[in-house]
Amino acid sequence: MGAVNGRIALVTGGGSGLGRASSLALLAAGWTVVLAGRRKEALEETAALADVEPDRVLAVPTDIRSPEEVVRLFDAVRDRYGRLDLLFNNAGAAAPRRPITETPLADWNRVLDTIVTGGFLCAREAFRLMSTQAPQGGRIINNGAPSAHVPRPNSLAYTAAKHAVLGLTKVLALDGRPYGISCGQIDVGNVAPPDGGPQPAAMQADGTMAVEATIPVERFTEALLLMASQPPDTTIQSLVVLPTTMPFVGRG
Repeated sequence: MGAVNGRIALVTGGGSGLGRASSLALLAAGWTVVLAGRRKEALEETAALADVEPDRVLAVPTDIRSPEEVVRLFDAVRDRYGRLDLLFNNAGAAAPRRPITETPLADWNRVLDTIVTGGFLCAREAFRLMSTQAPQGGRIINNGAPSAHVPRPNSLAYTAAKHAVLGLTKVLALDGRPYGISCGQIDVGNVAPPDGGPQPAAMQADGTMAVEATIPVERFTEALLLMASQPPDTTIQSLVVLPTTMPFVGRG
């Protein structure tokens, strides 16, 4: 993957998990990266792991559920770099898997506020910046999930949120055309735990529990870099990256 020096990316949820791995991969590929997330220490740890020049990474503690904090985040991007070429809408939230009758409203609100409202707020500010910068345009990649298409049992809030992300992706792709803004989505299956520990068993559609196959996080970051590296006149609308034997096709 060739270097893309001079291009600016913003990664939400950049302090851990896929967000950290994606930020490090983008930095290694030559991008300048703005890290957003609620935990300042975690963002600074990601920046330290990158071991790049200080001007190529900026940590901005942000709760993306807050409209005011999201505006401040994008103001920081504008003030520091003057433009944004890529938004990776990655930040997420999970909740314990429960039947709907046992799902607290607080769990529903936390998941939807983070994944859906947070994704909307970041996309809105990205549109405002990308549509007015020169040269105009940019790319948004939303982190979806197989649950954006096919649910797991007892995962109402998460599944509803990821279905909403799929709708957000399609509308942003359509509404971004006049401004040269593309939007695609990446849906990743089971990624190996970062600590090297065992994959926990997952409930199957028939109620049984099974340990499913995983892929290393590099398969995800390779797919992300492929999407991010396309020229402005090309978009990869959707990528689903799965372990070959993971139950997704035919799930249910």
